[in-house]
Amino acid sequence: MTVRSGVRAAALGTRRWGTPGSERARLERRLAALLCAPAVLVILAVTGYPIGYAIYLSLERFDLRFPEQHGFVGLGNYGAVLGSGYWWQAFTITVIITVVSVAIEFVIALALALAMHRTVVGRGLVRAVVLIPYSIVTVVASYSWQYAWTPGKGYLAALLPEGVAPLTNQVTAIALIILVEVWKTTPFMALLLLAGLVLVPEDLLKAAAMDGAGPWQRLTRVILPIMKPAILVALLFRTLDAFRVFDIIYILTRGSNGTESVSMLGYDNLFSAFNLGIGSAISVLIFLAVALFALVFVKLFGVAAPGAKVQARR
Repeated sequence: MTVRSGVRAAALGTRRWGTPGSERARLERRLAALLCAPAVLVILAVTGYPIGYAIYLSLERFDLRFPEQHGFVGLGNYGAVLGSGYWWQAFTITVIITVVSVAIEFVIALALALAMHRTVVGRGLVRAVVLIPYSIVTVVASYSWQYAWTPGKGYLAALLPEGVAPLTNQVTAIALIILVEVWKTTPFMALLLLAGLVLVPEDLLKAAAMDGAGPWQRLTRVILPIMKPAILVALLFRTLDAFRVFDIIYILTRGSNGTESVSMLGYDNLFSAFNLGIGSAISVLIFLAVALFALVFVKLFGVAAPGAKVQARR
């Protein structure tokens, strides 16, 4: 066999069987897919089926009080929800609670993260104390706040003028809901921001200080730009979570006096009015709103995990 025929045979064999490296990569991808398959199936079973069933119910007239009227209505339930003033009022209240609480949480959480990062003595104790509100079950914490603001019983209500019941007024009730939300979840955002703060090089801060940058300039020109991925992740997580607020409102006000959120509205239709069609439509709308916001947030701001390496464009 000549040299040319040997090279041609080797080339044909390479095109047929691939290089050893590509074959190994293909086997590794197949192994990774096999290892991930059980977890993917469990996730689909746990989340995919309920979502699919909720979408199915949202297309049906399904009122347990009138079972004989069951039937397919298409997008009729969505039209009824979006055409109702109750939905838009609850949506407005939800947006107000979400925007205000997340904004306040970010400011306080950033201050806590800076304090925990700079603390030299008792750093572990400080972090443990900060996490106490987040470690308390939300239902228990909400009942504690409700008792504190109950006239004639609570120690905080005793500080108010006689006859004032803050949980019965829309403005003060929403303010207290935001207060409980901020008190409960600020430590979570502080931990996320602390993870991004650790990535800030100390040498860079020292160099900025030597160049004459003050504390505020170092914060706004050095620390915050480097922390941007962690900040965006923290804001995204907390916004999605705050938009689905339910338990705090349910315990404090039961959604009365104009404090009902979209989650409370869905709960009332599903478990109080037993209207599975309308309640499922509300649930699907909440899911779509959260998914749309997450998609826009990721595409607009390019959210990535803190410390993640971004592949350079070629």
